[in-house]
Amino acid sequence: MAAKHMSGAEVVVHALKEQGVEIIFGYPGGAVLPIYDALFHEGDIQHILVRHEQAAVHAAEGYARSTGKPGVVLVTSGPGATNAVTGLTDAMMDSVPIVCITGQVPTHLIGTDAFQEADTVGITRPCTKHNYLVKNPDDLARVMHEAFYVATSGRPGPVVVDLPKDIQFADCPYSGKKSAAHRSYRPQIKPELTGIREAVRMMKAAKKPVFYTGGGIINAGPEASQLLRELVRATNFPITSTLMGLGSYPGTSSNWLGMLGMHGTYEANNAMHDCDLLINIGARFDDRITGRIDAFSPKSKKIHIDIDPSSINKTVMVDLPIIGDAGSCLDALLRLWKSEGGKGQELKAWWDKINRWRERKSLAFKTDDEVIKPQLAVQRLYDRVKDLDTYITTEVGQHQMWAAQYFHFDEPNHWLTSGGLGTMGYGLPAAIGVQLAHRNATVIDIAGEASILMNIQELSTAVQYRLPVKIFILNNEYMGMVRQWQGLLHGGRYSHSYSEALPDFVKLAESFHGVGIRVTKPSELDGAIDEMMKVTDRPVVFDCIVSKDENCYPMIPSGKAHNEMILGPGDDNAEIDEAGKILV
Repeated sequence: MAAKHMSGAEVVVHALKEQGVEIIFGYPGGAVLPIYDALFHEGDIQHILVRHEQAAVHAAEGYARSTGKPGVVLVTSGPGATNAVTGLTDAMMDSVPIVCITGQVPTHLIGTDAFQEADTVGITRPCTKHNYLVKNPDDLARVMHEAFYVATSGRPGPVVVDLPKDIQFADCPYSGKKSAAHRSYRPQIKPELTGIREAVRMMKAAKKPVFYTGGGIINAGPEASQLLRELVRATNFPITSTLMGLGSYPGTSSNWLGMLGMHGTYEANNAMHDCDLLINIGARFDDRITGRIDAFSPKSKKIHIDIDPSSINKTVMVDLPIIGDAGSCLDALLRLWKSEGGKGQELKAWWDKINRWRERKSLAFKTDDEVIKPQLAVQRLYDRVKDLDTYITTEVGQHQMWAAQYFHFDEPNHWLTSGGLGTMGYGLPAAIGVQLAHRNATVIDIAGEASILMNIQELSTAVQYRLPVKIFILNNEYMGMVRQWQGLLHGGRYSHSYSEALPDFVKLAESFHGVGIRVTKPSELDGAIDEMMKVTDRPVVFDCIVSKDENCYPMIPSGKAHNEMILGPGDDNAEIDEAGKILV
């Protein structure tokens, strides 16, 4: 049967529909006008007009991470594509499936420094999972479908399809989505049984085990999180998580140690340091987690389960690597554990030790009747919304860590933050993506007054599409994490970290036709949060004025081991050596 023919722009739209795409995030420009024309009469795909291309990718990330579906982005050539690079790099670092279609100048002008030309393929090669420059009309349909396969298979990530304008006008054959496996990219999903058997043997022998979990579990789908819960229940092992893995295991469970790493809990970090078996599932031994590599969990045997072979032995040498999807591996572990009797070593002594660490109450903080402590603000927010279907996004900085510490997540896909790249400006567009995917949910961006200004223009997007996202600003008038590090590392010389010309956030919200709320005292918090929650037809900016000099504790100073934590101001271990200063 002869292939159906249509314009390249129509091929793009048909491929998107066949892939089940319902929403795309974009910004028009000359090099993508044919695609926008093809979308003009398209009723099955909703296009969300953002105010900046970076925000388009972050919004697509929010959509993808809250649904498990790939996010789709459409931007023009040159500055449109280069503006998207930060979002693409963010998606690459955090393993988010994104298909980004970029316009390009006509093929005969490529390499001539034509108007709005940039080497998009060259620029994005280091920050995408894969990219394509389509020069042949016959390739377009295949490339479109392949882009979705690559973005969503194995370890997810962003894929760029760079599309010259003449290809968009060209007569192209359309071939549908193929179910057959890709000819060269076939990630291993199911683990080798020998590795699973050895892992169970090591788990049964362990006297001080700990599960170290990451975003790979969430990427593997809700079934993986459910299997993790069952495995923890069956083994009674303690469990901790990276920033990206929050929600894969209930934050209110008795086996939960809290987040680990630089701003993790005392009990989680000490358990990682003292354990005799570390079971890493879907995490990548990031430097924010490990601290000093030579002092990281020094006495433990290490199992690393990951779908990405390149992550194994990349930074930390492990005793048992297992390649496979987190869900498939957890299922295999659970089945074998139960079939072999479901009993390991007596763990009472280990739990007694962990409970003694818990007694240090590393997340405790002093309250003040006159000044709002940022920790209290997050706590009160959690208490008021914990019974709702709530999704939390964040910007990057101190507020991000306080959100991770004091907001508890019991379900996957409800916590969205920029972990690997640490992208200020992520939270608001990500919240927009989440709200579009979950119209009836409560979506809150916990923000800092500095970070929120990086993509504040997206308030206009939220208003246009009547999205009731809540922007909960912990306003200390400083780039808080920068100020904290300047205090610890540079003698309190706060070079350019104080925001001297902040806007009135209430008036700013109102100027965008949103709602603005400001609180300055702890006694005002509950009532103001309730007022915020009543708004259901437009965004709210909640300007919470918090103490200016609060630091984020506990913390592992750079260059120190997990058992050398600073628990609060005045801690005797607070000195950071020269080697540590370069690791911030």
